Amino acid sequence: SNFDIKGKMIKSSESRFHQRSVVSSFIFSDGDEPKVALFRRSAKVKTYQHQLAPISGSIEHHETPEEAAWRELKEETTLTPRDVALWRQGKPYSFSDPSIHRIWNIFPFLFRLKPCHEGGRGEEGVRIDWEHDSWQWYNPELLNDNELFGGVPRLKESLQRVWFEMHLSYGASKVLRAGLEQLKADHQSGSHELTSIALKVFQDVISQIQGPIGTDWWESARMVAWHLWKNGRESMGAATLNALLGLLAKMEDTVHQDLSREIKWKYLLGVLGDHMNKRKQMPTRIEQSFGAYLQSNFMSTMKSNSTRPLTILTLSGSSTIRDSIIGAFASLPIPQLDLRVLESRPLCEGVKMASSMLSTFKARFPSSSGRNVNLKIYTDASAALASKGVDFVLLGADQISDSGSISNKIGSLPAVLSAKHVCSGVKVLILSELEKVAELGVENGHVHEENNPSELIGCWMDCGIEGIGALVEDIGATDQGTATYAVKVKNVYFEWVPPELIDAYICEEGTLDVAAIQNKAQQVKQNSEKYFGEL
Repeated sequence: SNFDIKGKMIKSSESRFHQRSVVSSFIFSDGDEPKVALFRRSAKVKTYQHQLAPISGSIEHHETPEEAAWRELKEETTLTPRDVALWRQGKPYSFSDPSIHRIWNIFPFLFRLKPCHEGGRGEEGVRIDWEHDSWQWYNPELLNDNELFGGVPRLKESLQRVWFEMHLSYGASKVLRAGLEQLKADHQSGSHELTSIALKVFQDVISQIQGPIGTDWWESARMVAWHLWKNGRESMGAATLNALLGLLAKMEDTVHQDLSREIKWKYLLGVLGDHMNKRKQMPTRIEQSFGAYLQSNFMSTMKSNSTRPLTILTLSGSSTIRDSIIGAFASLPIPQLDLRVLESRPLCEGVKMASSMLSTFKARFPSSSGRNVNLKIYTDASAALASKGVDFVLLGADQISDSGSISNKIGSLPAVLSAKHVCSGVKVLILSELEKVAELGVENGHVHEENNPSELIGCWMDCGIEGIGALVEDIGATDQGTATYAVKVKNVYFEWVPPELIDAYICEEGTLDVAAIQNKAQQVKQNSEKYFGEL
C-alpha cells in the first residue's frame, strides 16, 4: 500500500519500505507507585535485539488489534484474562525506521496486572518465552526515547498514547485518570448519563491544561476527548463521541482566534455550558416525538374501542423510556396503560425502572384522574409470555450502527424475537438520542464487553444453589494448563438487534428510518476523522 495507517500518502523515499501492523502492549501495576513492565528482547528475535520493549507482535489478517494483543500476551508471558485486565487502548499511529526499511503501524494497549486477591497470579504469572531475556518494573515517568535508555524506537510515545496523563500537568493528569476510572466502573448509569459525566470530566481536565490556548493546547484537548470516548465505556461510547465532536466543533473557532487566554477561556466556558444545556433538552424532545408517533400510529385504532389499553413491553433502566412512556400516556386520551417490564439481570435494572415508573405514575396521576397503570414484572426468560398482546416493544440504545442495528442491554434480542413471533402486529421502537449513532463500521469491529463473573456468581451463591461451590472452585482451571476441562462464566452486557426487526427510530428530531441513520453515521465518521485523525 502507498498509504500509512492514517491514510496519508507515504513519501517516495519510503515507498519501498515494508509496512507492518503490530500491537504494543504495556503491563502496569497500580500500587502505591504505578510502574510499567519492560521486557529485554533476546538475540533470537529479528529486530531490536537486547532493547527494552513492551509485549509486541504482528496483527494477523484474521484478527482485530485487541485479539492480537491478548494472543501475544499469552504466548510471550502466559498471562490471560485471569491475570490481567485490558485497561486502556491508545490512539494508533505510524512511523518509519529507515535502518530496517520498515513502516510500523502501532496499536498500543495498556493492561493492568491483577494482584492475587483479585484472583490473578500477580508477578508469578509472568513467565517469559524465548523472545525475551528478562523483564523488570520501571517508573513510567523515567521512560525515554533516547539511545541511552536502550528502548525500542518510540517507546515513550507508545506508552504516552495509552497513559496520556503522563503528558499533562499534575492537576489535569489527576482529573483525567479519576474521570476514566469513574466512567469505566459505572455499570448503573445509562449512556446519556455517562456522556454527561464525560463532558464534565472533559471540562475539568482542559481547565487544568497549562500554557496558551493554541495549537498544542488544542491537540491535548482533542486527545483528552479521544480517551474519554475510547477508554471510559466504549461499548456505550457513541453518545460520548458525538457529544464531544459537537463540542469540539463549537470550540475550534475560539481556540484559533487572536485573543488572550482569559478571554478565550471565558468564551469556551460559555460554549461548554450551552452545549450541556442543549443536551438536557433531548429527553423532553424524544418524549414529544414518541407522543406524536402514538398519535399517528395508535390512536386511530382506539376509535372502535375507547377503553383499549396501551400495552408496552420494555426492559433495562432507560430514563428516556421511562419519561417517554409517562409523558406520552399523560398527553393522550388513553385510560389504561398495560406496562410489562423484564427484570434485566444480572443487575436487575428493569426492576429498578419499574419501581421508578410506579413512583412517577402515582405522583402524576391521583386516584381521581381516571388513569390506571397495570404494571407487571417478568423474568427475562419469560419474554415470550410477556409479549402476548403487546402493541409496542420499546428499547433504548447504547449504540446505533450505520446499518441501523442497535446495541442494547443483553436480553433485547430475545425479547424482540419473542414479541415478533408471539404477536404479529407488534411494533419495535427504538427511543434514543441521535447522538447514539456511531461512526461507520462500529458493528464489524465491536468486541462484546465482558464484565465481572462475580455479578452472576454472587447471585447464585446468595440463592444457595446446590453445587455452586464446586463450580466456582473450578472456574478458570484451564488457565493453569493442568486441567482437562474448562469452566467459564460469561457476563456479557450488550447485544445487537438487527434493523430488519426494528420498525422505527424515535429521537429528538422525530421518527427516522435506516437511511437517516446511515446519513448520520457518515457525518460522525467525517467529524471523527477531522478532529481525531491527525492525532
